[in-house]
Amino acid sequence: MKRNLPIIILLLGSLLTACSSQQQNESQQASTEATDTAANESAQISTPAASEEPSITSEEPAPPPSNDKKANIATLYRMSESYRFAPIEETTTSKVVLLTFDDGPKDEAILTSMLDTLDKHKAKAIFFVNGYRVKQNPNLLKLIDERGQTIGNHSWDHINLKNESKEVVEQQIGDVQTEIEALISKKPLFFRPPYGSGGDIVKEIAKNHGMLYMTWSNGSLDWDKTAKNKPDVVIKNVLEQLHPGANILMHELQWTSDALDELLTALEKKGYGFIDPATIEIIQ
Repeated sequence: MKRNLPIIILLLGSLLTACSSQQQNESQQASTEATDTAANESAQISTPAASEEPSITSEEPAPPPSNDKKANIATLYRMSESYRFAPIEETTTSKVVLLTFDDGPKDEAILTSMLDTLDKHKAKAIFFVNGYRVKQNPNLLKLIDERGQTIGNHSWDHINLKNESKEVVEQQIGDVQTEIEALISKKPLFFRPPYGSGGDIVKEIAKNHGMLYMTWSNGSLDWDKTAKNKPDVVIKNVLEQLHPGANILMHELQWTSDALDELLTALEKKGYGFIDPATIEIIQ
């Protein structure tokens, strides 16, 4: 028995070593499985499910704003054969006048003064321009448009169109339309013949270009030598011819510019308003 004791001790030592090694392997395996499980759970939490779709809104983008300033403006006034204006509906006031200025654009200081006065009185007007002046002063034409006023066609060369052929009339009117559209991206809707002298051919061509043909019903005579450098005479002439729906003819002149503020104030005191050209019926 004593001789076998060393062998027994050696066997017991080997058995204990084997057990310890197995326990260590099992511990490492458990630790690895725990780490893998935690990693998988973390991945499931932080990564969205593959079937998840991004949120989709049913709200449609708003349409872009319209550039058509006249689209929402009601048509209120109709011109008569005598070039006066009357309300289309009985509920619209008849105590109004249309302000017009011919033969520009030619002088920045005069024009700016007129535009400032119109703004002061919240008044709109038509500026009937000549093509050759537009060619000389394109920035002044743009200024009229930028300040919210209306541009009308007054022929290219300011000649008496009644004495000209149909071809010349077409060129005198059509070239102005083309030049203005190139500068402000819109064509005039109003035409006034130089000297108020037209005829059937001129009226027809103006209409073919989509414009309302007009002369005037109230002449300020600011072009006459009797009114030159006399603002008070310009005011007197207009007030003496005043009537509801008056179509007032004036020009881009220094003395007219000097008279304008007092004239508009006098019209307002008499209870008159100012027609916005955008409210005038164009189809004739």
